[in-house]
Amino acid sequence: MKALSDLTEREVVALAIASEEEDSRIYQSFADRLRPDFAASADMFDAMAQEERDHRNTLYGFYRSRFGEHLPPIRREDVRGFLKRRATWWDPRLDLSRMRREAELMELQAASFYEKAAGQTLDVGVRELFTRLAEVERSHERKASELHEMHLTQDTEAAEEHARRRLFVLQYVQPGLAGLIDGSVSTLAPLFAAAFATQNNKETFLVGLAASVGAGISMGLTEALSDDGQITGRGSPWLRGLICGLMTAAGGIGHTLPYLVPDSWPNAFLLATSIAAVVVAAELVAISWIRTTYMDTPFLSAAYQVIVGGVLVLLAGIFIGSA
Repeated sequence: MKALSDLTEREVVALAIASEEEDSRIYQSFADRLRPDFAASADMFDAMAQEERDHRNTLYGFYRSRFGEHLPPIRREDVRGFLKRRATWWDPRLDLSRMRREAELMELQAASFYEKAAGQTLDVGVRELFTRLAEVERSHERKASELHEMHLTQDTEAAEEHARRRLFVLQYVQPGLAGLIDGSVSTLAPLFAAAFATQNNKETFLVGLAASVGAGISMGLTEALSDDGQITGRGSPWLRGLICGLMTAAGGIGHTLPYLVPDSWPNAFLLATSIAAVVVAAELVAISWIRTTYMDTPFLSAAYQVIVGGVLVLLAGIFIGSA
């Protein structure tokens, strides 16, 4: 491998051309990925990709005038110390804010790198070229800011903020809420059936723990396998499944933990059941609050729906356990 300072002027220009071409492809991939939900930001990255292509064409015109048509097959990885781009475009968690930060970082890295390289080389011609390339990258930063102002007006930013909230609800809130509802409600029947049938805290705790873990695994797999996110845009299926599974288990374990009260304590069963009932009430209120905050469901309506369902399941468990 060659060090950057060892490259000839011809090789430096060829490397810069390849760099501009790669950056344009990165920006274009960002634009294509954003287009379904963030049209204004996609237009901005389209413009940035075109800007990189224009600089690439300018550099290639300079190269042809000095060295002819043929570009040497020099790549980033062939040059020791040359900046490398992280393959962020593969990351399924890459969102709009990370794309913008990545674009800012790319422009800043390139400008700083060329400035540093200009100070290290002894060849006057190559130093001038590095300085010119640094100025080009600095102009990219300014252009990116201008494009941001041009494409992202107050109205489009408000629309994109709404779209971002929608995606957050689809990818994180809904799976978590579905799990919390299932864990908090579906485990009530087996837990309180075991409690009233045995009136033994230890055995009740084991039943509740088994029901919670089992429900968590079942709901997690159901969520992950029900939708791959390609059509609905709901994101990574396994991330949704993990969120849903953990929230399901947490919802069930919450009102199971009170049955860790030792049976040797006075009125241990009554104490544990009373605490469990308070926890159930807190879970139902939390579910109602989440629905009100993220689903725009009126709080009283959300509370009524959840509480009625929870009470019915709870009464079914008590009835079965007391029979």
